[in-house]
Amino acid sequence: MARPTSTAAVSAPIPQIRLYREWLNGTRGLDFDTYEDLRRWSVDDLEAFWRSIWEWDEIESPTSFTAALSEDALPGARWFDGAQVNYTRHVFRHAAAADGAGQPAIVAINERGESETLSWTELRRRAASLALELRARGIARGDRVAAYLPNIPAAVVGLLACASLGAVWTLCSPDMGTAAVLDRWRQTKPKALIAVDGIFYAGKAIDRTAAVAEIRNQLPCIETLFVLASGCGEAEVPDAIDFALATARDEDAVAAFEPEWLPFDHPLWILYSSGTTGLPKAIVHGHGGVILATAAGRLHFDLGPSYAPNTLGDRFHWYSASGWVMWNIQVGGLLSGTTICLFDGSPSGSKADPDWTRLWNFASRSGVTWFGAGAAFYANCRKAGIKLERISCLERIRALGSTGSPLSPDVQRWGTAQFATTGRPAIWWCNVSGGTEIAAAFVAGNPEMSDTPGRLQCRHLGAAIEAWDADGKPVIDEVGEMVCTRPFPSMPLYFWGDDDGRRYRESYFAEWPGVWRHGDWLTVFSDGSCQISGRSDATINRHGVRMGTAEIYAAVEQLAGIADSMIIDVEDKEGESELIMFVVPTGDELAGDSLEIAVADAIRTSLSPRFVPDRLITAPGIPRTLSGKKQELPIKRLFAGWPVAEVINADASATPELLPWYIEQAQGWQHDATPEADRHAGQVS
Repeated sequence: MARPTSTAAVSAPIPQIRLYREWLNGTRGLDFDTYEDLRRWSVDDLEAFWRSIWEWDEIESPTSFTAALSEDALPGARWFDGAQVNYTRHVFRHAAAADGAGQPAIVAINERGESETLSWTELRRRAASLALELRARGIARGDRVAAYLPNIPAAVVGLLACASLGAVWTLCSPDMGTAAVLDRWRQTKPKALIAVDGIFYAGKAIDRTAAVAEIRNQLPCIETLFVLASGCGEAEVPDAIDFALATARDEDAVAAFEPEWLPFDHPLWILYSSGTTGLPKAIVHGHGGVILATAAGRLHFDLGPSYAPNTLGDRFHWYSASGWVMWNIQVGGLLSGTTICLFDGSPSGSKADPDWTRLWNFASRSGVTWFGAGAAFYANCRKAGIKLERISCLERIRALGSTGSPLSPDVQRWGTAQFATTGRPAIWWCNVSGGTEIAAAFVAGNPEMSDTPGRLQCRHLGAAIEAWDADGKPVIDEVGEMVCTRPFPSMPLYFWGDDDGRRYRESYFAEWPGVWRHGDWLTVFSDGSCQISGRSDATINRHGVRMGTAEIYAAVEQLAGIADSMIIDVEDKEGESELIMFVVPTGDELAGDSLEIAVADAIRTSLSPRFVPDRLITAPGIPRTLSGKKQELPIKRLFAGWPVAEVINADASATPELLPWYIEQAQGWQHDATPEADRHAGQVS
């Protein structure tokens, strides 16, 4: 693949949100003086707004629909009754124009430097070939197809093939251990599995053939197994179909294939978001809701067709593991006709020899114009002291995206200053916050608004987002619970296996019936900008990848030498986190280094290396509520610097005798104050 040679800064195209406003004025006679006026209209008149997005994005249906929103309820909203859509069909409407303009669909590079560029025609050919193979093996509408694949073109091919048939896609990253994968797929019972036999990460080849064999053996529902050779597998997987052959039908063989028209709310994929207890939630999103939310999201991401006259060949990258929802959002760039750039590997190389310029060199080599990553990535680049002026072609990048955890003001200012040295006079930060639950953003960016370091520029169009106090009243310039008071199209259809909807309702609507509680601390400022102050629940969020504490406990507490455990994630002002685990040994079986090694190995094997604790502390016991739940959130807040009187209530604890020990540990913990601590400092004496 040729390396871009441009040395001149790339001018920003006309913002998509401006084009949309002009379109609204021309087609509906609507004119808004400010973004806030536009946003308020979009949430006050959901029917008119989402109908306009349908038309603006030229979403097609062979059948008519009765209304954009026929049931305005939470949960239970009904969108575009009667319409038929297909995610894959909506992607490939761009194929002819993009190929004609010489704009590829995918540019991919892995850690070893191997690259692959797929035209839209080639991507369609592979997806159609795989779809025909799946259909020939009995995969039909509603069947689940699981994938154990990294962030590579094959995963995109798999998603598009499944969606074209109405099969339901469910993906886990191959750095996850088999226990975590099985917890997810035992719920959803896939009929077919697409797996890689190994991965290359942080300078090491990692064989996954044993994991693939175990997953298949533990899931008798799997009737068909496709295996993709990676060059890292150490053995052959028996009775498997070669993925390369399954995608090898020639153009003539797939020419007649067409994605099926599906009901608007037909399931597209199942994502997993862990709670603090029980199995991971299996979240089902629909074709239509994802298409619609992505169409509105392109106004905030400012992404349009790479081949359109008002664009400059945008290439969209968001560094992500395949198991994080940002992978889905990155692939969603194809819905806008935008070239997506995939990187498979570690963003920093090996621990022994870290190199935080790796992703920037990838961006340079692949011509990225829109670069996204978790906030922690930027913080690490700053700590490593990298100099972006030493990397050519970065002046092509016009936008930086951040999510996963709050981006600190200092890190954002550092990034802006770094880009000023590359020949890019101004860089736009598109800080966003949303989640796996909606596969979209609730709080986002706007290229026409000013950036305030550490903040998100605005609330998302069509998302009735507010910050509520404990009494359920909206607040401005104060921290509150992020809530959504009206339906949003990519909210889950349901949780798989949650037949009566009880778990879904309890997860998001228990606090305020009919109002979505998102689980983040949010401040909406008077100027419309927003700030996220972290999670209001106890889910572990490790560089944007979430894991319920129950899964971590299951991995650790199976060890013979551990009686009990508790884990907390404490963030500092840089957006970095300290993962602290307390363990209660059963006796002398494990001690000192052997204890740390055993815990690390258990988590690495069963779950992922991402969730190995940074610090292990031997504790006299684990504090629990009167109902027997571990008191994760109060202890997390203690370590985050909250006042003791505000977070500790001995009367609510079944183990009050343990609390003084935890208070002493927290007071001795040398840690920068977090945003949560800042907002509570001085409130309780």
